[in-house]
Amino acid sequence: MNRIVVIDYDGGNLASAAQTARHVVRENGFRAEVVISGDPEMVLRADHLILPGQGAFAHCAAGLQAGLREALIQATEQGTPFLGICVGMQLMAEWGLEHGRTAGLGWISGQIDKMSFALDAGLRLPHMGWNVLDFEPGAHPLTRDLQKGDHGYFVHSYALAGWDEADIVATAEYGGRVPAIVARGNRCGTQFHVEKSQKTGLTIMKNFLSWKP
Repeated sequence: MNRIVVIDYDGGNLASAAQTARHVVRENGFRAEVVISGDPEMVLRADHLILPGQGAFAHCAAGLQAGLREALIQATEQGTPFLGICVGMQLMAEWGLEHGRTAGLGWISGQIDKMSFALDAGLRLPHMGWNVLDFEPGAHPLTRDLQKGDHGYFVHSYALAGWDEADIVATAEYGGRVPAIVARGNRCGTQFHVEKSQKTGLTIMKNFLSWKP
């Protein structure tokens, strides 16, 4: 039986992410268990890894200490599929600039910066609510069975900037182009909350749990 580990690192939103994964496992007959754990050994033994997150980049990055960061890096370097959600996705970047400059995991190019372009366009922060995803259906395994016009549910004031276009799977528009799904190798992430995005989120979670990169 496969083990899906939702990483407990004081990043918030753990129960909702685990509940969504369990729903997908149950509805699709996957032979898998979903556990919430902050144990580095559990991370190393996982078949799929999910890193949720809400709050500030610096706080969440600090939670990946005590061996968790090293275990996460080692597991993904060995090919374990990884899904970061919201701040979990942001931690994939090189740096975060929320509450000071904080190192990320460096798995994708760019830094996490305040969405000043949205304020310049007269929009409010945080960017909160449903937003259309712009992507090429089926171009990445994570978007299989999604359709143009599908929506994700966003809650954030910071976003990936200075990205490499090769890492971008989907974007959203909010006073400017906002990376919404990123991926490089066996590591992927969504800026929006998969666990709050209803059918779109369930489809993405199913695709992730089926993914064998």
